[in-house]
Amino acid sequence: MPLLADILAENTREGDLWEPLDERRIRCYACGHRCPIFEGQLGVCKVRFNSGGRLRVPWGYVAGAHCDPIEKKPFFHVRPGSLAFSFGMLGCDLHCAYCQNWVTSQALRDPAAGSLVRQTTPESLVEAAVASGAAAVVSTYNEPLITSEWAVAVFKKAREAGLLTGFVSNGNATPEVLEYLRPWVDLYKVDLKSFQDRRYRELGGRLQPVLDSLRRIHEMGFWLEVVTLVVPGFNDSTDELRAMAGFLADISPDIPWHVTAFHKDYKMEDPDDTRPEDLFRAAEIGREAGLRYVYAGNIPGAVGGLEDTRCPGCGETLISRRGYRIRSYRLTPDGTCPCCATPIPGRW
Repeated sequence: MPLLADILAENTREGDLWEPLDERRIRCYACGHRCPIFEGQLGVCKVRFNSGGRLRVPWGYVAGAHCDPIEKKPFFHVRPGSLAFSFGMLGCDLHCAYCQNWVTSQALRDPAAGSLVRQTTPESLVEAAVASGAAAVVSTYNEPLITSEWAVAVFKKAREAGLLTGFVSNGNATPEVLEYLRPWVDLYKVDLKSFQDRRYRELGGRLQPVLDSLRRIHEMGFWLEVVTLVVPGFNDSTDELRAMAGFLADISPDIPWHVTAFHKDYKMEDPDDTRPEDLFRAAEIGREAGLRYVYAGNIPGAVGGLEDTRCPGCGETLISRRGYRIRSYRLTPDGTCPCCATPIPGRW
């Protein structure tokens, strides 16, 4: 039976996001690692590799494709109550010990991981999205930056079908990959995992490329929402949460910030699960920093009104939620508050 690595190596094509360095190496710039890759070697992600002095990249398969509520991504300011057709491949440029998608993201690092893959085409994926009634097609489940060429091929077909397109990403991007994505990606969710470089290095990355990318993503006009998984003892100090919230508010107070609850998963089983009061504290820090839209997640019904969208002008509840379910929706068709006409940013 073929090894997974051999199967994935066959499902590739020449990539777009690379340059030659010298007679022995090429450089991939799909993610912030900017891997210099020798002939026959893999990048950090384990799915992009140098073959004959040219970069080969994942192509023509998915490891998962499902229709989810768009709130699950989470996008709270995009077509509330609609469906997002989500697809993903294998691999990641990080190795987070608490990854909830480790079966796909760590498939080539962890012998306990690994998923079956199925060959498909962009046309087939978009046909499935349309048939399911989805409003958006989203690349997720693994890190989409390392499969950007495939995502763009899918998104071109999705745009033809009138669908929104999005990335659910760790944000470890480069200016080059964001320019490559910009014509074809509407929505961009970034996990801001910490505000300490040493913590990012524990996860296999660096903080600065993520911070640079967050600014660039907003400046380039993607619709941006940010998630921080609040992990006790890892990133939940008041000072660190305040630094994260202040950084985001400095980019724009209109960026939705989702502070979500950690639960024991994969290799991280030492910290306690995040309590509702931890999320209340994080959300208050976000509001004090000037963020207008702060949400709490992963504990449906236990965080009061922190699942709801409220008007920053008059305080009216505009979208009421419980988990992924919309309980009431009062925005006007042009995305304003019906009480005071304050515009609410998003893709309504």
